Formats: sequence, structure tokens, C-alpha cells
Amino acid sequence: MKKLFTALFALLLPVLASAQFLVSGKITDQQTGDALPGATVTIQNLAISTISNAAGKYTFANLKSGSYAISVNYIGYVTAQKTITVSAGTAVDFTLSRSNTVTEEVTVNATRASANSPTAFTNLNKKEIEKNNSGRGFEYLLEQTPSTVVTSNAGAGVGYTSIRIRGSDPTRINVTLNGIPMNDAEDQGVYFVDLPDLASSVDNIQVQRGVGTSTNGAGAFGGSINIQTTTRRDSSYAEYNGSAGSYGTLKNTVSLGTGLLNNHFSIDGRLSNMTSDGYIERSASTLKSFFLSGAYYGKTSVLRLNVFGGYEKTHQAWDGVPEDSVKFGNRRYNELGYINSSGTYYGNQVDNYNQNYYQLLYYQQINPQLSFNGALHYTRGYGYYEEFKNDQALADYQVTPVTVGGVVIDHTDLIRRLWLDNDFYGATYNFNYKPNTKLDFTLGGAYNEYKGRHYNNIEWTQQSTNIPQDYEYGRNYAKKTDFNLFARAEYHVGNLLFYGDLQYRRINYSFLGYDQNLKNVQQQAKLNFFNPKAGITYQIDDNSNVYASVAVGHHEPNRSAYTNSSPASRPKPEQLTDFEAGYRTAQSNFSAGVNGFYMLYKDQLVLTGALNDVGEAIRTNIDDSYRAGIEANGKVKITQQLSWAATATLSANKVKNFKQFLYNYDTDKMDATVYAKTDIAYSPGFIGSSTISYQPVKNTEIAFISKYVGQQYLDNTSTQSRALPHYFVNDVRLNYNFSVKGVKNVGIGLLINNVFSAKYQSDGATYPDIEGGKTVNYNYFFTQAPVNFLASLNVKF
Repeated sequence: MKKLFTALFALLLPVLASAQFLVSGKITDQQTGDALPGATVTIQNLAISTISNAAGKYTFANLKSGSYAISVNYIGYVTAQKTITVSAGTAVDFTLSRSNTVTEEVTVNATRASANSPTAFTNLNKKEIEKNNSGRGFEYLLEQTPSTVVTSNAGAGVGYTSIRIRGSDPTRINVTLNGIPMNDAEDQGVYFVDLPDLASSVDNIQVQRGVGTSTNGAGAFGGSINIQTTTRRDSSYAEYNGSAGSYGTLKNTVSLGTGLLNNHFSIDGRLSNMTSDGYIERSASTLKSFFLSGAYYGKTSVLRLNVFGGYEKTHQAWDGVPEDSVKFGNRRYNELGYINSSGTYYGNQVDNYNQNYYQLLYYQQINPQLSFNGALHYTRGYGYYEEFKNDQALADYQVTPVTVGGVVIDHTDLIRRLWLDNDFYGATYNFNYKPNTKLDFTLGGAYNEYKGRHYNNIEWTQQSTNIPQDYEYGRNYAKKTDFNLFARAEYHVGNLLFYGDLQYRRINYSFLGYDQNLKNVQQQAKLNFFNPKAGITYQIDDNSNVYASVAVGHHEPNRSAYTNSSPASRPKPEQLTDFEAGYRTAQSNFSAGVNGFYMLYKDQLVLTGALNDVGEAIRTNIDDSYRAGIEANGKVKITQQLSWAATATLSANKVKNFKQFLYNYDTDKMDATVYAKTDIAYSPGFIGSSTISYQPVKNTEIAFISKYVGQQYLDNTSTQSRALPHYFVNDVRLNYNFSVKGVKNVGIGLLINNVFSAKYQSDGATYPDIEGGKTVNYNYFFTQAPVNFLASLNVKF
């Protein structure tokens, strides 16, 4: 033992012996002398940053003696740089001059939490995004943020992927792209597969948890994801990104940019192509996308036009793998498209969709205190999914039974296409008023309109039915308008920041549904929501604060809840009251945060198994449910080469007096069971992540990445036989960057996923019933691939 202590002391001696010093200073405006809070201060040769506080002050602690290059960035100002030599505590002040041209980081401020906002959030910058952009779905960029669970339908991260935040699915996560809503207006989900390789055109992301500061689009019932695409790059560039790996995964991306032309113009473009066979049987994907952006930068204005889009063709794997198949070792089995007992499957069981986006973004600084942000947008989507259906009743497809050889044919196998053709357009705007360093006031709103055309065709029938080619058996239209108006303010008094936000939202939805006589006719729903938010932050010192907030959010039912119900059975909107409180600190070598939350739901919509008055199983309002928990995150720079980042969430997610209905085949009735207090489905009690990063030599990184997700239930009954087991998965990421003559940077990477080949399922579904007096579970799991890899190459010119 004595020898062990001696060895440890010897290892620690250089650290203990090295002197450490403090570097601090203040950031001010060159013209007025006013402090500039929120400026980003970076020690470039250490790649560490901090933010100036409300008084414009910053601090770096625990610096060794030596030479350091410090840069300061602030929106609307010229970047300032200084090189200093540290041999004792040092004060370094910066005065920033206003830029002749502005940048557009300000265009997303209305949907973002600021550095000291009383809410829980995580920011990801371009460098972090590039490091993790290996070709998997967009959601995997966010997997190491607190309270997140990411899954892949195809099991290898390409194709349909999705995310849950605090147990809430994508229909309850507010997603904006440059401040413009991305959630589908009707089903409210977000499908990043429609914009493959979006990450290659993203500059930064903010993930908020809880109601947060969401303003535009769907209600944030679990969190918000705010994405900003390409921003100004002053130098021209050309870049190639490619990756290849397991299960036939291949990605090729080419990006080009002019840099700043004539000090005012820039053009950026990208083309991407991705293919993958998928881990699950018959889950192949073909994905393509493009991004084109042009901008004009004036002295007080920015005008940017974005045109981008994507195409996806994915073979369907969205039902998961049956539990029996998983038990017997066939974790890749996909039953979709099954034709007959000979093991034949329909080869074109696919989802096929195009989506194109057009965004015109404008920023105008009216005077030093007042600015305006506005955007016009249009999204065009069209496509279908095609599937084989066995033994279908012709009457369900408005086809008259036919008689052949004296035999009446009223059932047949068939292939159908379900089409969606839609338009989404509107405008967002906000005025920002900052008369001094104490007040930050924003007034804004949005108006968006959606038009959806749903129609269905029969492509083929096994039996002769005398129908024409592409026979259309159903068509309906939907229109949805969404208007909101909000006012938000942050006010500083001493060490206190007071936050308030008031939003009014009005929705008008027209759809084909059932009237009170159960006739299928065009229906309308009109909803009015008032969503107040308030909070307070106390600045303990220059680097630490505590905060608390309360926010109210409302969320409308999705399309199926309306179309498959009558006015008598139509569900009510959901309401959430979200209480948050936390502490965060950011030192030069260490940052951490702890956040507690209590999310109280009223009329939360869940599947109970009950059928409504039109015979459909839809989500039903339940009176009382909640989520309560604590989130922690931290990052520490242990040495100049070694760092560790980790997150952990411990939560209780409960529903009270839940009534489940199961169909009883023995009695042909629905049997009800009441549960006094159970867990909310898809809500693990513990989620943790860890990233250990080691840089043995300059421009080289080895990262060991871990994710633990606790047990989840597939429904709201806490039934063990309908549970998704916990899992612990580890990845290894290797990156090496170097430059050669004529090439700015060559980056070589290797991502080894699930390095220990853990057998796990990240998601699933259950469809229980009663047969022979017993409950029978039909569970389906989204099984994930064993050890697999993606090798990447990045070349920048």
C-alpha cells in the first residue's frame, strides 16, 4: 500500500507543483463604453471558452504560466484578439468596435434561451456537430445531451430515426429551423429522414428541455430543438465529406462556398447522397439532399435566401421485430410485406417522399436599441408509402364485389399506395428592443397555413376486380391555420434577472371527420391557447447562477384524434404546467449544471385501448399525470489532453387512476382494468451518458462514448411482460486531422458503434388482448445492430 501511495504521489507531483493563475477582464463597447454581456471569450490554443456576464466581465481560472491567444466575439462587432503572457494573475480588457456588416446569429434569438435564462438548455456549436456528423440520423447529434433517448427503425442509424426528450416523443417536441416550425402541422411529428444529412449545413443547435422559450409551431411538451443553418463564412471554401461502413452504409457530401464577396455577398451550396442496407431485414434506404443559400450583408441588415430539400426512399421497418423472433435469436426479422407461407415478401414495401423548403430571412437593425427579424417560408411535400395487404375486404375500398365463374369475390390480396401532397407556408417576425444593458424586450408572432391532400390508390389486386389502374378509393382535404403573438422580456436588477413571456395562439383546423350523426363530412375545430411563462435568475458570481421558472403550455390533438372521432368523443387539448429550478457554473476547466423539474399534465392524451363512438382506438384524455426528476451535466478538463463530460437524469413519470381496455376474444367485449398509479410509457427512470476524450498528440482525439437507458414500459400499466429492458451501449470515436500542401485540412475518422455488441432494443410497441381467459402480449421491438463501424474522410480546401 505504501508503494501505491508513493506511485500516486509521483504521478500527481507535476500537477501539484505547477502554479496556476487567474486571467480576467471586461468587454466594453468602444464608442459608448457600455459593458457587453454575452460576449464569447476564447483561449484559442486551449480551445476553451466562457461568456461575459451581465457586467461584461469574464474569468479564466487555473491557467498555467505561458503564452495564450485570446479572442472575443460579439454579434455586430469586429472580433478582437490579443496574445498575452501569463506568469501571475493577469487583467486583460477588450474594447470592441462595431462591424460595418452584421451577422445573422441574431435571427434565431426569439426562439433561443439566453446565457442566463431560467430554463434548462444545451448548446451545440459547429465544431461539436462536425465531430459527430458521421452519417447517422440527425437525432444522434443530440444523444449525449441530458434526458434524451435516440432510436433507429433500421437498427443502424440510417433511415427513420427519432428522439425522445424526458420521455416525450417527437410530436411533443417543438422543432424550429431558423426560427421556422418544422413539425408536421397535422400529425405534429418531425421526420429528419426527409432532410438527410441536414447536419452538414447546420451551424449551431440549442436543445431546451421542458416548455422552455418555444414560440412558433407545436407546443413543447418535452422540449425544443432550435436549429440554425449555415451562417456567414468570410473565406471561400470547398469541402468533401464521405463515410462508409457496416450494412452497406455509404455517404458522399460536397460543400462549396464563395466566402464574403465584395464585403457584402456570399453563396453556399451542398449536395449529399446516402445509401444503407440497414441492420433489419429489408430496411434499405436511398437518401438525397441539397442545400443552397445566398446572403447579402449590409451595415445594418442581413438578407438570406435558403432553398433546400431532400428525397428519401426507405423500405418499411416501422413495425419493429416481433418479440418471439427476438427470443429465438432472429433479431433482424421484418414481417412487413409478407405475402405467403413460402417466405415471399413484397419487394416494393417502401416509403417514398420528397420535401423542399424555401426560406427568406431578413434582419434589420433599425437603430442601436431596436432591431427587426422577419421570415417568409414555404414547404412543399409530396409522396406515398406503398404496401402489400393480405385478404382485404373490397367493401373497405369502395369496390363492388365481382362474380367470376359463379363465385362471388369480395376479398383479395392487394397493393395500395397512400399519398400525401401538402403545402405549408407563412411568416414569422419579431422586434427586439434593448435600450440599455438592463432590459431586453421582444415582441413577435407568426402566421402559418397548411393545406394537405390525402388520397389513396390501389396498384394491383390478386383477384380480378374490374377496377382501372391507379384506382383511387379515397381522397380528403385538410387545412390548418396557426396564428400566434408573444411578448417576452428579460430585466436585470443588480444580480437578479427577471424573465416573463406571454403567448397567445389560435388554431383553426378543417378536416374530414365524423359529425354527431356519425356521417363522414368536413369538420372544423377552433382552439385558443394562452401560454404564460415567468422566471428569475440570481447571479452568484461572474460564472455561476441559480434560477427558477414556471411555464404553461398547450398542445392540440393530432390528425387521427380528430378524423377518427365525432364531436361527442373528440379529445380535449393537453395542458402542461412546467416547474424548473437549477444551478449552473462555467469555469475555465470545469462546467456543470443541476436542474430539477416537475411537469404536471392535465388531459394528457394516451392510448388506453378503448374504442370511441366510431369504433376507433385513439388517444384518450387522462386526468392526472406528471413527470418529476433531476438532471445533471458536467464537463471537466482533467489535463490538457484528457477531458470527461457526463449527464444523468433520475425521474419518476407517473399516471394516476389509469384505465386500460383490452379486447376479449372470448366474450367479444372490451375488458377494463384500473391501475391506481403506474409509470408513463417510454419513460425510463434513469438515463445517463458519458464521453471520455483523450488527445494523445495535437489534432488527434480518442473518445469513449457511453449511454445507459433504464427499463421502459411499452404501455401505461407498468406490466413487466410489456417492458423494454434497460441497456448500456458503448462507442469509440477516433479522429485525426492534418494538413498538406494545397489542402487546408484532411480529417480521418472512425466510429465504432456498440463496441461490445450489446444485444438491446431502443424502442418498441405492444398490442395485448385476452384469449382463452388469459392476457396475451404481442410485443414488437426495434432491435439495434451489434458492433458496427463508420469510417469517414473530410477534406477541406
